[in-house]
Amino acid sequence: MAPRRLRAKVSPSLVSFGRRFRRFREAKGWSQENVARRARDGEGVTPQYIGQVETGRTRCTREFAETMDRELETGGELVELWEDLVKGAEFPTWYEWLPVEETAEELTSWNLSLVHGLLQIPSYAEMLLYGDKEKVEERIARQSILTRKSPPPPGCTFLIDEGVLLREVGNPAIMRAQLDHLIEAPKALGVSLHIVQMRGDHLGNASSFTIATMEDMREVAYFESPARGFTLEEYEELAALRRALREIRGLALPVDQSLDVIRKVQAERWT
Repeated sequence: MAPRRLRAKVSPSLVSFGRRFRRFREAKGWSQENVARRARDGEGVTPQYIGQVETGRTRCTREFAETMDRELETGGELVELWEDLVKGAEFPTWYEWLPVEETAEELTSWNLSLVHGLLQIPSYAEMLLYGDKEKVEERIARQSILTRKSPPPPGCTFLIDEGVLLREVGNPAIMRAQLDHLIEAPKALGVSLHIVQMRGDHLGNASSFTIATMEDMREVAYFESPARGFTLEEYEELAALRRALREIRGLALPVDQSLDVIRKVQAERWT
């Protein structure tokens, strides 16, 4: 049975903007592919991104609205709609991260305590989800974005605290298998993986988080609390995460050295 997907909640104002945008596109007789090629001053976006805008599942930028206003010849109406419907729209919280993750150009993740969901093996995920098979299937299904053909997978960078390798989840056999997966991930999945040696004097010790860079270069961040996850896109909040990310990157080992650290921990602790 296919894994059940939680239905994403969307902002009604984003849905309204998307509908009007679609009507402008259809009035021109253009397909999503056609209008996608005209975005970003000719640099283009994917048709999937246009679909996300039209269904209200993502917030486009004012620059995107200005370009489309010009291309669709709406006489400033599309920009006015952006000001009225998109500018102040609440970006969704927990369930909306999935479409953000699915449509991101790049994902940069800092993992303080556990392996990121996109890199978890089923047995590791099962322990974290208390044996809930349906939730495990949903989590593993998310990983298909790393191996899909169209659109291309996002560029992924995983920064992992060394403590993640030492923290037992389940039993030593699960940890050995999970670390095997991490060792294989850069080559098998085309991701960048960096170990950050444990220390308590950097900003990343507050929380794990992921920053998604979208096709229009907008950034959306996600972090979890014990109650639920949150998405952020306010400038001040993102600026604080970027500062933390700079510190974390400065402490991160290159990929080759990181893989050596994983192998060493695996041999010394999980055999």
